[in-house]
Formats: sequence, structure tokens, C-alpha cells
Amino acid sequence: MDQNLKRELSHDPDGLLTYEYIANHIGLCDDIMEELVDNMLLVDGSGQFVASAARYLHAIDHDHYAGIINRLVAAAIEKDRERRYLPALIEGLYGPDYADHAAELSASDDNFRRIYKRLIPATESF
Repeated sequence: MDQNLKRELSHDPDGLLTYEYIANHIGLCDDIMEELVDNMLLVDGSGQFVASAARYLHAIDHDHYAGIINRLVAAAIEKDRERRYLPALIEGLYGPDYADHAAELSASDDNFRRIYKRLIPATESF
């Protein structure tokens, strides 16, 4: 990552600047994506932009960005203590019918299982 970009993103108070950079330079910033994600994880205290970035990258190319998406989702689960962004994240990644497939998804995807457990009380789980 060049020094000008590092300097600009060092002033990112919540992850929005980093998210916008990724969105505006998608496909052109893959070589520095790990550093961009590191910055976002550092500054996004609520998980808002971490979750948004995971949904965005999933929509752009899930297979290509799978490792990055997994990092972002894991961070969103930890950061979104108030569960404001997890409902949109789970639906964006697994589809609106995710609850119909909760048992299978939980068995095969740790991030799904962790989000689902946060959103659905244990008495309602599969």
C-alpha cells in the first residue's frame, strides 16, 4: 500500500473510508486487500462497515474473495454485539431462506452457526 493511501486511511475513524476505497477500486486493489481489511478491522468498532464489506465482496465474487469474506464475517460477529448488522449479513450471504436450511448450514459453515446462534435463541434453534 502506498504511503499516501496509508496516510489517508490512517484517518479513517470507523471503517467507512476503507470500505469506500474497496468499493471504488474493486478489482484494482486485490494486491492490498489484506492491508485494507486489517485497517477496517482496526477502526470499525461496531462492525457496520466490516459486515457491509463482507456482503459487498460476497456479491462481487464470493469464490475469489472467500478468505477475505471469512475474516470479515468472523470480525462482524465479534464486533456487532447489539446485533444491528448480523441480520442483513446472514441474509446477504445465505439468502432470505437461510432459516429453512439452518441445520445443514450450521453443520458445514462455522460462521453461519455463530451468527445464527447470536440471532436465534437456543430454544428456537433447530
